[in-house]
Amino acid sequence: MTNGVTTGNATTVDWWLIDDAGPLASATQRADVAVDPSDIDTFQRDGVARFPGLFRDWVAPLGAGLDRIMANPNSYAFPCESVTPGEPGRFFDCYCNWQRVPEWTAFVLTSEAAALAAQLMRSDTAQLFHEHAFAKEAGTAKATPWHHDLPYYCVDGRQTASVYVALDPTPVETAVRFLRGSHRDGNTYVPRAFRDGSDYHSEDELVRAPRDVDPDDPDVIAFALGPGDALVFDFRTLHGTTDAPIVGRRRAFSTRWLGDDAHYIERNGATSPPLDDLGLQPGDRMREDRFPTLWP
Repeated sequence: MTNGVTTGNATTVDWWLIDDAGPLASATQRADVAVDPSDIDTFQRDGVARFPGLFRDWVAPLGAGLDRIMANPNSYAFPCESVTPGEPGRFFDCYCNWQRVPEWTAFVLTSEAAALAAQLMRSDTAQLFHEHAFAKEAGTAKATPWHHDLPYYCVDGRQTASVYVALDPTPVETAVRFLRGSHRDGNTYVPRAFRDGSDYHSEDELVRAPRDVDPDDPDVIAFALGPGDALVFDFRTLHGTTDAPIVGRRRAFSTRWLGDDAHYIERNGATSPPLDDLGLQPGDRMREDRFPTLWP
């Protein structure tokens, strides 16, 4: 417990509220967006692409939902606190709450995120995996360790995308940094805990020791962001932050998307989210009732 809130994968409430999300997906319509071919090329080459102002109209509702969770985290799924006693500020994140927060439900089901992800993945479909929200409060001086997202998950595949929406102004000094092209190096690295940078326990022969990245590497890139700016990055792209103190707040809302080749995998170690009761076999497509295909 930290500040009275559970950490890590501790379950507070059921992450699933709707028995079958398929009818809800069929009854709603996602907004389309025309993605420039040069942005698709950038995403495929670098593993990350930026879309200024694309989600500007969503900043207030997405932020309102996150603030409600932060005020009462144990009423929501998987709340995590990563600032340890004696450290300044607050570093909060949570996931698998899109069905509990009406504003987030609306974003998932009606925004351009699904269309954007599908085009960047060069996939005919975009299937929702889950959402993940973050907040670093003013004064927080906690680095997010270098990692990539794929090995945290019970999925594998080369067509994946996180659509990360900035909810506050973010100067480049405290922005997420990416190692350009790292999604193409063919390696999968052991996940790390945000709280202390420790390695997840893993007996998976397919993963390698965590990789630290030289901050002076010319392929390390970062973007100053305004509210509503989006970054889209591959699950395999290495990223992290420095421990530069946060000025103001730094909140963000991400949705995770699976493309045509993405499938269920069983990992020999903990996953986050801890989705180990899905009734799937390795190689299966993720269940449509739990993880609806939202594009087309």
